[in-house]
Amino acid sequence: MSVHRNPAAEEVARIRAEVCDLHAELVHYGLVVWTAGNVSARVPGRDLMVIKPSGVAYDALTPANMIVCDLDGKVVDGELSPSSDTAAHAYVYRHMPHVNGVVHTHSTYACAWAARGEPVPCVLTAMADEFGAEIPVGPFALIGDDSIGQGIVQTLQGHRSPAVLMANHGVFTIGGSAKDAVKAAVMCEDVARSVHISRQLGKPLPIAAEHIDRLYDRYQNVYGQH
Repeated sequence: MSVHRNPAAEEVARIRAEVCDLHAELVHYGLVVWTAGNVSARVPGRDLMVIKPSGVAYDALTPANMIVCDLDGKVVDGELSPSSDTAAHAYVYRHMPHVNGVVHTHSTYACAWAARGEPVPCVLTAMADEFGAEIPVGPFALIGDDSIGQGIVQTLQGHRSPAVLMANHGVFTIGGSAKDAVKAAVMCEDVARSVHISRQLGKPLPIAAEHIDRLYDRYQNVYGQH
């Protein structure tokens, strides 16, 4: 008896498992508390995304309870309600076709900068490597529709940073994959903490723009295994 494969269903199942696993990284790196925060991923080749269900504890997440939505944020498959940030994620995917992963956290130090409405200045080589610039601040927007997504796109289009601090809210990061977006969220919190501590000691030293450019190019194109 022949077994008929369904490649589309297999791909959705793979993305569900990946998104579920990546939520554990948010907990591992201390970027979230309680049920706040979320990871989503675009389903390659289809106008679909997978995202965390709303208000579900991290240790109760499974691939099966990840929610599949279309890029208007409507549920296509899933028994639970999707994240309250679904409309924002969907807006990013619709307007930034190179983005395949979006992450949202309320990590402590990055949120402290967001509460001040102040960008994190690029004063560390690790920032130049990952962000290629300051981490910018996006506009204040209420949760529930795609206003946050509009602010993310407006702020990050044409900017090298994969992270934005949404004013009075928290961090949103984007990436070529969901894993890349999680990495950006981890790095965002790390440098926000370091620069905050540096400012308690005095004024951080700036890095020249040409040096930031060289560091960013090296890290993006030479560093690691290719």
